[in-house]
Amino acid sequence: MPTSSMNPGRLTAPSARQHTSSMPDDFILETRGLSKEFNGFAAVSDVNLRVRRGHIHALIGPNGAGKTTCFNLLTKFLTPTAGQILFQGEDITAAGAAQVARRGIVRSFQVSAVFPRLSVLENVRIALQRTLGTSFHFWKGVRSLSALDPRALQLLEAVGLGQFAGMLAVELPYGRKRALEIATTLAMDPQLMLLDEPTQGMGHEDVAKVTDLIKRAAADRTVLMVEHNMNVVATIADTITVLQHGRIIADGSYAEVSADPRVVEAYMGSVDGTMGGSLSGAPA
Repeated sequence: MPTSSMNPGRLTAPSARQHTSSMPDDFILETRGLSKEFNGFAAVSDVNLRVRRGHIHALIGPNGAGKTTCFNLLTKFLTPTAGQILFQGEDITAAGAAQVARRGIVRSFQVSAVFPRLSVLENVRIALQRTLGTSFHFWKGVRSLSALDPRALQLLEAVGLGQFAGMLAVELPYGRKRALEIATTLAMDPQLMLLDEPTQGMGHEDVAKVTDLIKRAAADRTVLMVEHNMNVVATIADTITVLQHGRIIADGSYAEVSADPRVVEAYMGSVDGTMGGSLSGAPA
């Protein structure tokens, strides 16, 4: 991928996030009747999901709703039992995980996934190797990778980790490891970022920082995220899809889904009460 596509200014201020007329009002990802069964158990059933380009789309639901299974299907860690997955209008149902990643779908995981014994800078530099055409150059010395350092440092500065570039990743506190994951994800120059519970296990201060990072990272990208923290979802999600027992029960803005009796019942076990207070700490 040419370096011209790697714009150092991609991470803009939160206030700059807008849905302008220059961004086509279409769907970058769509599933049609997506289903997955495990020995007769339907983990995902007939899911028709549409993710609009340039938006932050949250996938929520109680424990066991099928959210992570959906992510595994979309990124081809699992093969669907039935249905289709379309990315940019092309059917990727039969594509492999590596093919999907090369198309521009990049995913983070619930568990922090960094190279602990490499430096913070080296973690980001590894992600840059493919996008800047230096992957698999095994015969070249480590110094040949220094050309990637300026871009790696730009990304680290963007997520607030510039001063930790030389530190081993294992020495970072949990919240900063999550920020490093976002930097490495951005280094892949994704068209669609899939974030699996990005604020899981964080304290209030780290949640606020990572939420801000996601909002800025999505200024000119599309984000699909599984998130258990409803305060985060309410703050940054443009669209919310609610799963229960592997099926979509609601889809729309936070105001729309929070007023849906089916959603209230899914989280609270009854239709009495309101969603806001109950779901602020809802399980993933």
